[in-house]
Amino acid sequence: MWSRAKFLYLLLPVILILSIGPAIAAQDDNRLPGLFDALKHAASPSTAKVFEDRIWDIWLFNGNARIDHRMREGIMAMSASDYPTALRAFDYIIREAPEFAEGWNKRATVYYLMTDFKQSIGDIKQTLALEPRHFGAVSGLGLIYLENGDGALALEAFQRVLRIHPFMTGTRNQVEILRHQFSGKAI
Repeated sequence: MWSRAKFLYLLLPVILILSIGPAIAAQDDNRLPGLFDALKHAASPSTAKVFEDRIWDIWLFNGNARIDHRMREGIMAMSASDYPTALRAFDYIIREAPEFAEGWNKRATVYYLMTDFKQSIGDIKQTLALEPRHFGAVSGLGLIYLENGDGALALEAFQRVLRIHPFMTGTRNQVEILRHQFSGKAI
């Protein structure tokens, strides 16, 4: 028969591992290379969406309960346009887990929504330093360039997105619009 003390003794290492979180950040997950390869070679938008969703599931999960709670809190606040609360949540994540790319990406998104493009670009650069394949961050960069009237840099960013994620929603259309806009002009 198991004694309570023996059970707790055996459970202690599991509790410690779970409370500390994974030793690697989400963007270092060993499933990602295969998922990115499958995404790049997907035969259809619906197939690509399956791989995209799996990548986002990995990116959004840090494994540290406090960080994951703050991520959910920040996303909910951002969805409700409560940007101060969202910023506090993502600031906490960045302070506690600076190697977690999605914390930087989500804060970049909040800054974008607040039209603070300078701050957004800074966080996007940090996201991409940690996860160069982050198609969402590169797409955000393209949107900022569009907002700032720099179609050439926007086109470059959107083309980069398509090299990572050929079926990224709306990106192919944006590339075609920008190519048409620049046809016959030096970019």
